Amino acid sequence: MIGRPDRKLALTHIVVAYLALLIGTFTGLMQVFVRNNALELPKWLDYYQILTAHGVLLALVFTTYFIFGFLITGMSKTLGDFGSKVQIFNWLDFIVMTIGTILAVLEILSGQASVLYTFYAPLQANAWFYVALALFIVGTWISGFALVGHYVAWKKNNKGKISPLISFMTVATIVLWVIASLGVAATVLFQFIPWSFGWVDTINVELSRSLFWFFGHPLVYFWLLPAYIGWYAIMPKIVGGEVFSDSLARLAFILFLLFSIPVGFHHQLQEPGISTFWKFLQTVLTFMVIIPSLMTAFSMFAVFEISGRKKGAKGLFGWIFKLPWTDVRFTSLFIAMLFFAPGGAGGIINASYQLDEIVHNTLWIVGHFHITVGTPVAMTFFGLTFWLIPYLTGKKLTKAFQKLAFIQIFTWAIGMFLMSTTMHILGIYGAPRRTSYTDYMGHPAAAKWFTGLFTNHVTVAVGGSILFLSALLLIFIVLQALFTLPTANSKEETVEFPVAESNTENTPRILENWWLWIGVSIVLIAIAYTIPLSHMMHQHHPTGSEGFKTW
Repeated sequence: MIGRPDRKLALTHIVVAYLALLIGTFTGLMQVFVRNNALELPKWLDYYQILTAHGVLLALVFTTYFIFGFLITGMSKTLGDFGSKVQIFNWLDFIVMTIGTILAVLEILSGQASVLYTFYAPLQANAWFYVALALFIVGTWISGFALVGHYVAWKKNNKGKISPLISFMTVATIVLWVIASLGVAATVLFQFIPWSFGWVDTINVELSRSLFWFFGHPLVYFWLLPAYIGWYAIMPKIVGGEVFSDSLARLAFILFLLFSIPVGFHHQLQEPGISTFWKFLQTVLTFMVIIPSLMTAFSMFAVFEISGRKKGAKGLFGWIFKLPWTDVRFTSLFIAMLFFAPGGAGGIINASYQLDEIVHNTLWIVGHFHITVGTPVAMTFFGLTFWLIPYLTGKKLTKAFQKLAFIQIFTWAIGMFLMSTTMHILGIYGAPRRTSYTDYMGHPAAAKWFTGLFTNHVTVAVGGSILFLSALLLIFIVLQALFTLPTANSKEETVEFPVAESNTENTPRILENWWLWIGVSIVLIAIAYTIPLSHMMHQHHPTGSEGFKTW
């Protein structure tokens, strides 16, 4: 068990994460009914307010608070309790992030920031919304540097030793986040804040979007890498095995660090101001990220098969029946992994220029986002929560608690399957994203979006309703884990933090040469971004745009 101060710090982050999840899923529920013409919002609330709140609260607030709560726990577990300085900086992070979160939510609720979570210029929110975003980012940096400092102190006290796998993966996640968030910090501090306060008249729209997507794509891997920590370093322990290859796991995280950042232009394939060469280069780098994803799939199924065969499995697929399907800690993560397969395939389509032309501004993209973040990431976080909170609170898992957890996982999977699958198909039929309900004056093409089983906005609403009910059940489970589960009175009842054995005997030391990998990452970023960003700022002489409020 980690120290009480560290447990309190982690729990506080996780509680805020699930408060954001509750509000965020409720705004999502309202969206699907508005798009189905089954709900009319009150005059003081518009569709783009709830759409912005949904994205900010779930994609930014829920994920970031949970990730830092999980990383704090993992670092304390594997490297020892935090010192007073690390504690102070982590609490400072929490305070700064929370001030930013509250300020952003107030701006959204007041109707002054209905710019969606991508906050594309020339849509202009109230200036304090951008200040709130800056505070949120700075808060994460404070915690990130504190955790890296804890890692550095451990390395100094254990010279020549390979760090525990979870701590290595944590540092990789933080390094990726800090480098990526420099892009959004730059556009917020030097473009949006001066522009929204009226200190400058116009904003370079193309530059602002490029800096956002410098951050926006690696943001996906900031969400995914903590899930990968659960898959690589925790799931093998749950199935009774060990990490398949310590070297492979570390190499996969390094490849994500190298190739997930200089790829933002594949989100801008439809923008005319970026030359085809730079779009092509970043598309190639995007496809490079497939390699560590396939390495992860190979590694995990190797763990499952080896574990199953050690338990006596026979035949080609007999090991499948030896997996601990009755353990919700395993089943939740396994289902999350399965959802990532079609999500990854959809990502390849989105990064292909010709195919992206068909789906770019349609519900396909929304469905893809939910099947990659809303399921593999979110469901992994849920599966971790089922034991993480009892571990931090010293409670024991009851059979009734685990049954509720199974119900929650399966209802979430069913709801997401219905909603995301229908969104993908509706996207192929041309149903647009970023819009509330419209029948396009009775146009026959729009009528097709309300017929059939998986070509129907009603199915989206049904899936969204199931997801909201599942989220309510999850909040009930979290409250149980915090307050009503019985206290563990013996070692057998105590919930463990399941860290898998990882053989580091043959792990190359170069994999922990952070200056090398950060340097390579910076070189790749310079190659991919220096010339096109320079053109956007100088060679094209953009006139810039004034701000617009369209809501």
